[in-house]
Amino acid sequence: MEEYVLICEDTMEGMLTGVYEAYQIKKEKGISSHDLIHLAIARPTMNRLFTQYYDVKSDQIKAEKVIDTIRRVLGEQTYYRVCMAMVSCFEDKADTVYHTIVKGLMTKDKMIMDRLQEDCVNATFRYARASENELCHMKQFLRFSELDNGLLYAKIKTKQHILPFLMPHFADRLPADNFLIYDEETGTFGLHPQYKQWYLVEGVDFEESRINYSAVEEEYQKLFQCFCNTIAIEARINPRLQRSMLPLRFRSTMTEFKKV
Repeated sequence: MEEYVLICEDTMEGMLTGVYEAYQIKKEKGISSHDLIHLAIARPTMNRLFTQYYDVKSDQIKAEKVIDTIRRVLGEQTYYRVCMAMVSCFEDKADTVYHTIVKGLMTKDKMIMDRLQEDCVNATFRYARASENELCHMKQFLRFSELDNGLLYAKIKTKQHILPFLMPHFADRLPADNFLIYDEETGTFGLHPQYKQWYLVEGVDFEESRINYSAVEEEYQKLFQCFCNTIAIEARINPRLQRSMLPLRFRSTMTEFKKV
């Protein structure tokens, strides 16, 4: 039996547009089951037999229609979990999210994320949890540095694309500051003007070597590193425990582990 694969962009808007188009294709072609339709964020290196491939262009209006439906039928908590799964780094996330939404809308079950016996729901739950864990880490481990123009700058390097969920956290805590968070993995900037709404910027050429720190920034970094080293009790240093609490991959962007 012929199957259909929709290739969508690796963004929340792109995947939600893919969900919308999947329902449209099912209706227009009279496809018997959603099991014959799949979403992907990249075209496979080799096409499968008896499979039709469609490229889906992101559409904000279509994505918002899907969002409204998820919120109305499945609730805010399910919508949040679905969004967290969509910003994860897993290649099959679009398909698992799509089939989770399908099962939820078919049953109108606001507790759909508790049905972990369903493969797609189980995968969506795991992907969302991975993003939530990394978001929790970054709220604690992100370090800002002051630039010579007074802007607060921070760089993150994460597996999951959590910047859209990280920005509200710091916008709420630093409303009076101009700050910028740069996601090195995606090349995305989160910008927050003081007392204004934050926003994301993509596709901008950026050379970190051109950044100029304020006159006192390096001195404060040295003081902070000295403080962290001083409070350590050598006899109680436990590298294994430290790595479990603070994974090595986060340390490259943390002040206390940088060489100033």
